[in-house]
Amino acid sequence: MTTSQAILLGIIQGLTELLPISSSAHLVIAQSFMPNFHQPGVLFDAVLHMGTLLSVLYFFRKDIIAMILSLLPAAAGAPHAAGQRKINRKLILLLLISTIITAGVGLSFKTEIETLYSSVKVALLMLFVTGLILFLSDKIKYASRKEGSMSILDACLIGFVQSLALVPGISRSGSTIVCGIFLGLTRETAARYSFLLSIPTILGAVILQSHHFSAITKDEILPYTLGFIAAAVTGFLALRFLYFMIKRAQLRVFAYYCWFLSGNILLFLWYN
Repeated sequence: MTTSQAILLGIIQGLTELLPISSSAHLVIAQSFMPNFHQPGVLFDAVLHMGTLLSVLYFFRKDIIAMILSLLPAAAGAPHAAGQRKINRKLILLLLISTIITAGVGLSFKTEIETLYSSVKVALLMLFVTGLILFLSDKIKYASRKEGSMSILDACLIGFVQSLALVPGISRSGSTIVCGIFLGLTRETAARYSFLLSIPTILGAVILQSHHFSAITKDEILPYTLGFIAAAVTGFLALRFLYFMIKRAQLRVFAYYCWFLSGNILLFLWYN
């Protein structure tokens, strides 16, 4: 893998992981056009995910700090502050439940899922499905629930939907945000829950691939590092853009992109 390939894949990861257009599909497609590309397992993909994780941590740093502080003993304060601490503690529990469900499904089908990453056609077909659910989400006009009203059932459903996004082509952010919207959460609430949920999910994926780190050669350290940085920078920019679009209920724009990309590449593969 060359340095330019690593940076290009990092940019693709940063944009597509946090925008609801499936980073897994884009990485599978891009890597299929790089004949000299190789990686131990999906380790390089995991490193790129770490880059986007850094951008999520920075973007939601205030929410994360508030959640951590809610677990610490607090002095007597305003009722509003106490109520918010309770909501934050509940949110941590719900995120844990969603993560456990995703991990359970992912570990149960780990081998089968990794096999799918070698199929460009599977990724393209699932990308079309991602476009469909994004398009339908804009039809929901009266979602008004926030974190305080979320239940364990909500967490279970979102965790299960996130596990489906382990299949290449199904957008993790797109599917979980849309699931939240269908459950009646406001778009901002669904997006915030989705990205906070990505933190333990990505960490878990990296841990599963950590045994491959010893296979990285000295020549690959620089490409891996530059890919990580590229994913982190573009990921932060993608988050800002996505929030701008979510507030305007414009997820269908990403649906059109998914359909355009998957349709055109499928036609290309069909005739070549």
